[in-house]
Parts: sequence; C-alpha cells; structure tokens
Amino acid sequence: MPGKAVAGQPGGAAVKDPAAPNGTRPDASGEEQTVFSERAPQDRLLAQRGLFAGPSDVVSKDLYAEVTLGVAARHRAGVTLEPSAKVSGNTYFGRFPASYWQRWTTADKVRVEATVSGDGLLTIGASDVEGEPRVITAREITGADGTQVTLEAKIDKFYDGGALWLDLSTETGQRLTVQNVRWTVDSPAQIRPTAVTICTMNRADDCLSNLQALAGDLSSLETLDAIYVADQGTDRVETRDGFAQVVKDLGDKLHYITQPNLGGAGGFTRGLYEVAGHTETEHANVLFMDDDVLLEPDLVVRLTAFSNRAANPIIVGGQMLNLLHPDQLHVGAEYARLNTLEPGQPVEHSLNTADLLGVDEETGKPNRQERRLDAGYNGWWSCLIPYEVVKEIGYPLPFFFQWDDAEYSYRARGKGFPTVTLPGAGVWHADFGWKDWDEWHRYFNLRNSIITAALHSPFNLNLLSRVLVAQLVRYLLGMQYGLSATLIKAVEDFLEGPEILRDGGVAAMKEIRRIREEYPETKRHKATEVPGIASADIGIINSAPRPSLQRVILLKRILDRVLGKHRFGLGAVPNDEANWWHISLFDTAVVTDASQEGVRVRKYDRDRMFELGKRGIKVLQRLRKEGAAVQEQYKRAMPELTSRDNWTRLYEL
Repeated sequence: MPGKAVAGQPGGAAVKDPAAPNGTRPDASGEEQTVFSERAPQDRLLAQRGLFAGPSDVVSKDLYAEVTLGVAARHRAGVTLEPSAKVSGNTYFGRFPASYWQRWTTADKVRVEATVSGDGLLTIGASDVEGEPRVITAREITGADGTQVTLEAKIDKFYDGGALWLDLSTETGQRLTVQNVRWTVDSPAQIRPTAVTICTMNRADDCLSNLQALAGDLSSLETLDAIYVADQGTDRVETRDGFAQVVKDLGDKLHYITQPNLGGAGGFTRGLYEVAGHTETEHANVLFMDDDVLLEPDLVVRLTAFSNRAANPIIVGGQMLNLLHPDQLHVGAEYARLNTLEPGQPVEHSLNTADLLGVDEETGKPNRQERRLDAGYNGWWSCLIPYEVVKEIGYPLPFFFQWDDAEYSYRARGKGFPTVTLPGAGVWHADFGWKDWDEWHRYFNLRNSIITAALHSPFNLNLLSRVLVAQLVRYLLGMQYGLSATLIKAVEDFLEGPEILRDGGVAAMKEIRRIREEYPETKRHKATEVPGIASADIGIINSAPRPSLQRVILLKRILDRVLGKHRFGLGAVPNDEANWWHISLFDTAVVTDASQEGVRVRKYDRDRMFELGKRGIKVLQRLRKEGAAVQEQYKRAMPELTSRDNWTRLYEL
C-alpha cells in the first residue's frame, strides 16, 4: 500500500482555521488535507517580476536584461547603472507577452512598479508582429531615494504579435538603481487556488533542488497554495539531508506522497486527483512540473496570473529551454501530426532550437517570438490545468509514459479548452537531442501515439501502416533489432485493446525491458571497452549525403541485406551520421549513443532480420484489418479509464 506524508510528517500537519480559505481539514482517513477555495485579492495581481539575473550562475543574465551601453551591475532583484549606460528588458524573461494577454485574457492594461534610487530614465518599450520597436511611455527620474515609481501601458495593438518591456538609461553624471520590478494587472474578483504537482522517480536530489527553489521564493508566489510531490521511486526525496528544512520552510503547503510507480502519467495525475478531491471550487489550478528541471520560480507567477485573468478556462503551458545549452529555446509552440505519429512539430512561425541571444539568419533581427502562436499541446515539464477541464473531460489516460500530455490537450481542445504556450514562462529541461531514441520508453511512445491517433485523428489505417512499415524497414536496415521488436510489441499491445492500460503500464514496462535485454545493440558500452572488439580497430567511417534517389537506394540496400552483402566489415559511426543508407553498408557498426556517453554495437544478423521482418508485416496487416474495431474499443473505454474511480484503484486507495 502506498504511504503518504502531509507536510513531510505522516498523519499530521499544521491546522488552519477551517473557515479560512485553503484551510486544512481531516479527510476520510483522518489525515489533514489542504481544502482549496477561492479568496478575495488583497492587492493588484502580480503578472511577472522584472528580474535581472537567473536562478543559477549557468544561466546568462542577458536572458533577463541586456546591458546595451556602458556599465551596469545586475543581480537577481535589481540593477545599478553607472553614468552613460543603457539596460534593456527586451529579452526572453524581461518581456511581457502582451499579444497573449490581449488575445486570451480580460486585462486591458499593465502597470510596471519599481523601487528607484538616483537619476535616469525609465521607458516602456513595445514591439509589433515584425519586431519593430516603439516607445509607449517614459519617466525621467531625478534625486530618487527608494522612491516607488509606476508606469502604465495599455494591452492593445498586439493582437497578432508583440511584447512590452522596461528599458533603463542614464546620462553623463547620472547613476540609477532599480529594484523590485513588478508587472501587475487588475485583480480578478476572486483568486484561483493553485497547487504545484511534481512527479519524481529516483531523482531525489533534482526534486529537492526544485522544492528548495520554490521555498526560497515563496514570498513572491502569492497564488501558490499547495505543493504535491508524488514520489514513485526507491531512492526517496525524504531521505535527503535538506528535506527536513524544506518541510519547515514550506509548512503545510507541502504534501509529500509515496505511491506505486505508475510513470509520469500516474505521478502528475496524483496532483489532479488530490486537488479534485479537496476543493470547494471548480476554479482551481494544478501546475505540473518535472522533477529534473532547472526551475525559474517566476514561472509559477506567470502561469497562475495568466490563468487568473483568462477570459475562459485554458490550459497554460510553459516553454522548455535546453538545460545543456541554457540560451536555447526548444520550441516556441508545438503540435502533433496524430495520424502519422509525429509529436513535437513546431507550429508555423515558431522559433525552434533557437539561440535566444542570437539573431535570425534571414532577417538579422534578435530571436524573439514576436508573432502570437496557437499551440496544439504543451509538454508537462510545466503545464497548468484548470479544474474545469478535469471536471469536463476527466483525468489523463493511464499511459505510464509518453504522449499523455498531447492526448490530454487534444481531448481538452475537443471540448473547447485550448492550450496556450506562454512565452517568457520557461524552465530548463535536459535537451531532447541528447536522449537516445533506442530505449525502452520508445515502446510507450509508439503504443500511446497509436492510441492517441485512434482517439483524436481520422485514424487512416493505410497511412498509419505505411508510416510504421517505413520505420520498421529503417530499423532493420540500421541493425536495430531491439528497436524493431519494440515497435512490433507496441503495435501488438495496441491491438490488445484498452485492457493493456488496466494496470497503468507497470507490466508493459517490465515486459519491454525484458524483451530488449535479448538484443545486444540496445546496451551502451564505454568506447574503450567494447566487447570482442579492440579499441584500436574502430575507425570512423563517415556517411555520404542523403541520397537524391532515396527509393532506388532503399531497394538496393534491402537487396544487399537480403543477400548478406556489405561494404564495410567494421567501423565507427558518429550519432548524427547513423542514417539507414549508411549503417546498412556495415557488418558491424559501432555507433555513438545520443547521450555522447558511450557507444552501441550494431551487428548484422540475417536470421533476426527475417524473423522480425515477418513478424512486423504480420502485425501491421492485423492493424489494417482490426484497427477500426480496436479504435471503437478505446473510445468506449475512455470514460472508465479516465475516471476518478479508475485512478483510485491504481493508487490502491
């Protein structure tokens, strides 16, 4: 049975006045639980802070404020400009996404509040859809000494794109210090309660770091009412030395829960489950957050404020920045081509793996997401879901891992709840390009993508079958036999119908790992310790460019593989050159793992190739014949699979 600790202490927590908003009251088991309810605002709503440095030294301060002239000293909460200096907030974190606020919220103006000392000029700048700058308002400061200064701008003329930002400057002989910058809007009649949910699995140190980041900024997180940690690992967060201090710092906001490993879907859903079971209002928010991100705590401020002023309930997502390349934005907004199983597609005009400190090669303009974009879905590295959505469409599917975020957003969109990816609300997450595709989780990616396509796309089985055949052929030509078996198992399990989701994915996870153990090329080795191959014998053999006549080359490579012919006996292949037209020339290829931490040894095995090819064609023929009937099974099972009762059973409560 799962254990639960509320505020880090099993069976107990600090008790508030039951009549107060978001007090704690005993649940059916006698444990104290936060009870969520709306509350009247005490002041204007903080939409975002004007910060001048990041939460870590690995993050460039230029993502927050750029010194464009002279000398200025930037720190987290403020900046000091020396004479003849300029500092611009026209940066990733410095900009207020006015276009998104105009399109999706009822706010019609925004106020910039700051504590100012010295002499200088404060200016609110703005851009349009093309990134052309203009000045909205300016304030000359003379002889200030901790003076509160306010500037205001209308949220208009931004419908298709553009943002607002704060610029600072000094003339000769002037010195200016600006601190505690706040972007505020009029408060709604009632403030939505918000709970952060962190799913964690044997990443105790990472999870603790993010709890510490939230605790360190708690005074600014005015709309944050609770933090749920769903710990599904064997290496528990509660075992770390700093956990006791976090419990003390967060107090009764923290709810630490241990539960069976139900993957990301089960971990994130636990937050929805707890809030839904302890809310007195449907106007509550649950903010999903990965355990292994480098957190910018202002993310919580930005997403919750946007949701509080949204004209209608919407899913609001944060953007992902690449942790190994902190200046890079993963994507401005994305969608999925459901019927062809392609997630992570950048929407039109979206920045994609963009250097936020660089310029666009075509226009020469800074890489800013000026144009407003409509997202198809948002990754659950940071994604806020209103309770109204849960009430209308139910809980996430028990997918265990992969595609749970996309499926939920597309299901919500079908009921009138769009997803908005909010610029400037970002967290750093491990770069996807450094994760190898040939892993056990590829099973869940494939299986769950087919289920999602069955639920939310035309589900053209001829098209889908062609896509999967093409993948299978590439895997077999590339001597990725374990990956081929992974694909076959994913399709087989889809055809089993919704019963495959009954245990939340636990059995499937164990089985796919067992299957993949049978294939040597799924294992990673140190480059100097490759079994049976001397390190000195492995030389790099580079790839030719992509063939212009791909179909002709494909047929030739298939024929050579069938006949057992190869051009190279042994060679090393860099990861970015491990294409099917190149790898299929080898008997043995030592391929760099995408993580750059080792290599995989792919060796030609004619018998396995034929066996997997036959199995693959057989199961894909079944998919074409049986797919429509199985699709109906998933649609009929959806209400039960996404019900609270089903998740209660999975959580063993």
